[in-house]
Amino acid sequence: MFTNFDFLKDKPEFESFADSAIEAEKSLIVSPATCAILTRRALELAVRWVYSFDEDLTIPYQDNLSSLIHEPTFLQVIEPKLFPLLKYIVKLGNTAVHTNNIIKRDEVVLALRNLFEFIDWIDYCYGKEYKNKEFDESLLVESKEKRVRPQELQDLYEKLSAKDKKLEELRKENEELRKIMTENRIAAYKHYDFEVDKISEAETRKRYIDVELKLAGWKIDSDCIKEVEVRDMPNATGIGYVDYVLYGDNGKPLAVVEAKKTSADPIQGAHQAKLYADCLQAQYGQRPLIFITNGFEIYFIDDYEGYPKRKISGFFTKDELQLIVDRRRLKKPLVNINTEINRNITDRYYQIEAVTAVCDAIENKRRKMLLVMATGTGKTRTAISIVDILTKHNYVKNILFLADRITLVKQAKNSFSKLLPNLSLCNLLDKREDPQQARMIFSTYPTMMNAIDETKRADGSKLFTLGHFDLIIIDESHRSIYKKYQDIFNYFDAMLLGLTATPKEDIDRNTYSVFDLENGNPTYAYEYEQAVEDGYLVDYSTIEVKTKIMEDGIKYDELSEEEKEKFEETFEDDENIQDYISSSAVNEWLFNADTIDMVIDMLLEKGLKVEGGDKLGKTIIFAKNSKHAKAIVERFNKRYPEYGDDFIKQVDYSIKYVDNIIDNFSQKDKLPQIAVSVDMLDTGVDIPEVLNLVFFKKVRSKSKFWQMIGRGTRLCKDLLGAGKDKEKFLIFDFCNNFEFFRVNPKTNEGTIQMSLTEKIYNAKVEIIRELQDSKYQEEEYIRYRDELVDDFLAKIRELNDDSFRVKLNLQYVEKYRNKDIWQSLDTVNVSEIKKHIVPLIQNLNDDELARRFDYLIYTIDLAILRNNKATKPIKAVIETGEKLAKKATIPQVKEKKYIIDKIQTEEFWENVDIFELEEVREALRELIKYLEKQNQKIYYTDFQDTVIQVKEGEAIYNTNDLKNYRKKVEHYLKEHQDELAVYKLRHNKKLAKQDVKQLEKILWEELGTKKDYEKEYGNTPVTKLVRKIVGLDRKAANEAFSEFLREEKLNSNQIKFVKLIIDYFVTNGVIEDKRIFMEEPFRSVGSITILFKDNMDIAIKIMKTVDQINENCEVIA
Repeated sequence: MFTNFDFLKDKPEFESFADSAIEAEKSLIVSPATCAILTRRALELAVRWVYSFDEDLTIPYQDNLSSLIHEPTFLQVIEPKLFPLLKYIVKLGNTAVHTNNIIKRDEVVLALRNLFEFIDWIDYCYGKEYKNKEFDESLLVESKEKRVRPQELQDLYEKLSAKDKKLEELRKENEELRKIMTENRIAAYKHYDFEVDKISEAETRKRYIDVELKLAGWKIDSDCIKEVEVRDMPNATGIGYVDYVLYGDNGKPLAVVEAKKTSADPIQGAHQAKLYADCLQAQYGQRPLIFITNGFEIYFIDDYEGYPKRKISGFFTKDELQLIVDRRRLKKPLVNINTEINRNITDRYYQIEAVTAVCDAIENKRRKMLLVMATGTGKTRTAISIVDILTKHNYVKNILFLADRITLVKQAKNSFSKLLPNLSLCNLLDKREDPQQARMIFSTYPTMMNAIDETKRADGSKLFTLGHFDLIIIDESHRSIYKKYQDIFNYFDAMLLGLTATPKEDIDRNTYSVFDLENGNPTYAYEYEQAVEDGYLVDYSTIEVKTKIMEDGIKYDELSEEEKEKFEETFEDDENIQDYISSSAVNEWLFNADTIDMVIDMLLEKGLKVEGGDKLGKTIIFAKNSKHAKAIVERFNKRYPEYGDDFIKQVDYSIKYVDNIIDNFSQKDKLPQIAVSVDMLDTGVDIPEVLNLVFFKKVRSKSKFWQMIGRGTRLCKDLLGAGKDKEKFLIFDFCNNFEFFRVNPKTNEGTIQMSLTEKIYNAKVEIIRELQDSKYQEEEYIRYRDELVDDFLAKIRELNDDSFRVKLNLQYVEKYRNKDIWQSLDTVNVSEIKKHIVPLIQNLNDDELARRFDYLIYTIDLAILRNNKATKPIKAVIETGEKLAKKATIPQVKEKKYIIDKIQTEEFWENVDIFELEEVREALRELIKYLEKQNQKIYYTDFQDTVIQVKEGEAIYNTNDLKNYRKKVEHYLKEHQDELAVYKLRHNKKLAKQDVKQLEKILWEELGTKKDYEKEYGNTPVTKLVRKIVGLDRKAANEAFSEFLREEKLNSNQIKFVKLIIDYFVTNGVIEDKRIFMEEPFRSVGSITILFKDNMDIAIKIMKTVDQINENCEVIA
């Protein structure tokens, strides 16, 4: 009998896989399943042959077939359109070996066709005397749909690969031929005209639907029937054909699948699918669920329950679909549930209201709910009660609880275990627990991300299928969670219940949008102020302290003579420290004993006490970092040794047995009494005995700020003695946190950080787009653009399509694997690549410092192409050159001396182009590792600190709606002096129109309204107002008057007069009325007319400079 692979008999170079390919085709007569396994085996041998004979390929760590076809160098070498064909062969072979599914003849015919395409490509690239050929389906023998026992197939699979040589051995055997074969392939690519069979491409995409169904456990032609005829369709014949119908074990249809073309919007098939569902419902008395797909996107419609259509990540298993259908009769309505709520779980009125609100939302077909409940009001108990009701009413079976810290996961599991003892639970972080036996899973986000692909059932099938969970509970919901881990929520088709303690007005609008809620309107809210009023939480007051060093840092000029000596001794060998240390260094790398002592002393003096006022109440000090915490503990023990070693303890992840310290701290009669926390006690840990909180670090996240306050809000009976309950707690704030949040009640959570890889590839795609411009259509630019595109394509092709994250974006992955689309990218393309492709790219093996240098260069490239400035990144590259120049004794650095010297010159940067920059990038990126990350030296000092302000305040909710617009404006501008428009005004630079618009937006929209502005400041131009508030930078003022400060031009009194003008500008920003020159302090120096009577031309110039500075804050360029 003849086969499509007989041509291989005449090509001895391919003998290692020729017989396997021929036998694979012949095995079709045995059974399709056997053929699928042998086709996969032939592919494996063919791929191994390519690795053996092509020296451009790198052998991966694991040399199994899946790893081999996903290896980046392999993907760069093969024809891109072949890749999905190879994956189909692998998937079908795996389905034959690992599932009970029957493999159909037409499925395996496609696998043989795909194998033929790959081997034909090998022949084209590496073979001698290539001849064009086509796959001839008429040569295939007829086969019986023979059922082969799974164990036989497994044995066959294992037997086939048992004696394979290691690839390294094969490469050694073919050492001489490898170079020739590689040259053959490169030569073939110079005149490349190989085309993949169109039938194979189209059929593979179509069959992907089949394979996805099989991976969900469906058996084609058994419980999954294709082209099912239905009657009573509203067309001329009354007959229609459903693409797929999925049947339950009782023979009734569970779902219809309507398949549309890949290029079509799957939603177009919705109406047609509903008509099919109508016909099947009339026939069977059961309405099927509906799937619509184009092979990439899948939409699910449950119109029986009245839910709107929603996008899902795959197909449900039979059990999952059956459960959805069964719930139509099993679910009990969620009405009048007040009487059913277990009062042993939730007995407070607001908890019952929260449970009811969630149930009402679910009854109204909402699938996403958000609860806002102040820390200490029982969010977890409320969630437990919701789970209790929903399980009893048959709305949910499996539940997932997600938190961002291990301790919170453990804490939540313990609470559920205690209050719902009959619910089987599993902590996914505990390897001893079996998730398959549990109804409720507890996990951190990263652990769940990995578990989706990796966790298997005992039979090897996937445990966490997309329909596995009915409800996902998200503890402390905030937008960074959804940005970073949104793939979890996109993968699972589950209801979402978000829990947060952040006040509803302070929650980011993006969080509301995740839950499909209107901004500021959660499903239910019970906030701190109301809880205090109801007596469920205790109120607090604040002692807000400012110290000289914490506010202003350490200035050499302001030290005493003795301390100046100490300053010089301490920092004389540190070239990075001049005569000023900023306040940001304090508690970061400089720990000043007197500052720490003042905090400790004030805590012991004014902190709330227990035991009749003899003992400090339980206290948490929030420290900036581990070294800061250690310094606090050491200063306390040195200053107050009489309290013993256990009175104060450091609590962070660097401490052994830290959980034991927390347990002791949590108990009323055990030490420590003071816990110095670095992040560990900031959130989640419930210790009602806490009476004092010390904010000894700056906090700018509103959600974290409220979490920290929440450590003290809980009630505690008899804390102060018999019958004397905890009534309030005290917060010491040494870092202006309360002042910041009073003035910035609407502050957001800041931007979500992109990974370095994301930044690099976002920059690359922008460069690729810029290089499409007609002015860059020269050979060198075209070649550079092609290199960037090839790099992108290589990264996309190496993505693993079996990963759930890739599957969620498969439509875009397939789209941008096609090189043709990169010919011309539009705005939509760039947006899609940034959103759906770039976050999937990983770059784990490359040195981080080298990649940071790459990003600097790409940033400058982009600026050059757009005619923008790139001052900061250019400065960073110059500094890198300066640092490398100091390492010239290293041979690799010495070798690049010319480039290192060149980038330090101004001439280089005046006319630099992207090709010179690429030369710099390639030359220096591997040298960056020699610039060891300089660790900031830690200093322990004892300079005298002084308290400059102590203010007692009330709880922040009393002042949350701050009406003092003027104070808000002043605080904002002083905190944001680096914003471009503010910077220009402070540094005497000319303003552009967009600067004014930006300031108006800030002052008239973000901080208040235009009416607020006019009420406070009348018709003062915004630019002038900003200058008046922030003042003029002294350096900028000195520069403006520099020509008058030289002694050869002016006498000492005249110079003094000019310096007074500079002082006035620095303090007041503008000189609105020149009559001030006749007032103090100017008058004591002398009248301007008298001082400059002999050189009035200089006086006129000085006044013109004054006018110029004033104009720079009002005249727009």
